Amino acid sequence: MFTGLVREFGKVKSLQDATLTLLAKHKPQIGDSIAVNGVCLTTIQILDKGFMLELSEETQQHIALETYTDWVHIEPAMRLSDRLDGHLVQGHIDGIGEITKIESNRIGTDFFIRTTPEILALCAPKGSIAVNGISLTINEILENTLCLTIIPHTLHSTLFKTYKVGMRVNIETDCLARLVRHFLQSPQEKPNPKLSWEAVDRILGSY
Repeated sequence: MFTGLVREFGKVKSLQDATLTLLAKHKPQIGDSIAVNGVCLTTIQILDKGFMLELSEETQQHIALETYTDWVHIEPAMRLSDRLDGHLVQGHIDGIGEITKIESNRIGTDFFIRTTPEILALCAPKGSIAVNGISLTINEILENTLCLTIIPHTLHSTLFKTYKVGMRVNIETDCLARLVRHFLQSPQEKPNPKLSWEAVDRILGSY
C-alpha cells in the first residue's frame, strides 16, 4: 500500500523488455514494492546509484508506458507506523486518462483529464484519486472528463509542472469506492434499493 505522496523523482536509465532501470537516491531491498508513476513494481536488483524493477507483460499493456522514458514519481511502500497524509493507494492502475486542458486560476491549476466511463463511475466529487501516483482530490466530474484543481505546492513538488495537453497518465480510483461498487453489483446478492451512490459518498466522507 502507498499514500500517493511522492518521495522523489527517479530518472529512467532504460526500459528493456520487462526490466525498468532507475537512477535514484532511494535505496530499497530486493523484493521491496515501489510505486513508479503510481504502478506498484517489485525491486529485483540494487545498483550503486539506483535499482531495477520488473514490469509484467500485463502491466505494460495497461499503463501509459510512454511516460517511463525520462523522470518518474517514486514512492516506497508505506509502513504501518507512517502517517496517512494522502489516501490509501494500492498501485493497481484502473486505466489511462488523457490531459485535454490545463487552466491556471487564482488558487491553483485545473487539469482536465478525459477517461473512460468505467473510471468515471468510480469517482465522486471531492473524492480521492491517484494520477501518476499522486494523491489528488476530484474537483468536478464532467461528461467524460475529470477536473482536478492542483494547488501550487503540489504542482511545483511533482512532475505535474511539466505535463502538457495530450499527455496520457495512469489513473487509480479510490480502493474503497471499488469495493463498494463490487459488492453493490455482486450477482450473488440482490442490490439494496435503498443504497445510492450519494449515500455511499456520505459514508466514505465520514472516515
